[in-house]
Amino acid sequence: MAFEQLPNDSFMLLSVVNTKLRDTYGSLQALCEDLNVDQEELEERLRAIDYTYQPEANRFV
Repeated sequence: MAFEQLPNDSFMLLSVVNTKLRDTYGSLQALCEDLNVDQEELEERLRAIDYTYQPEANRFV
């Protein structure tokens, strides 16, 4: 799944990413590598809606 296949809406993106982190991936890095997503761009898009990745929780909060 390339970045283009993830939702454009930031809140939908948040939901999809947090679900994948909860159910499938042990870290944001693993998710990004597997889905071929630029981690910095993903974090920037979610920072725009005031969410940041919390490694200890393995989710954006």
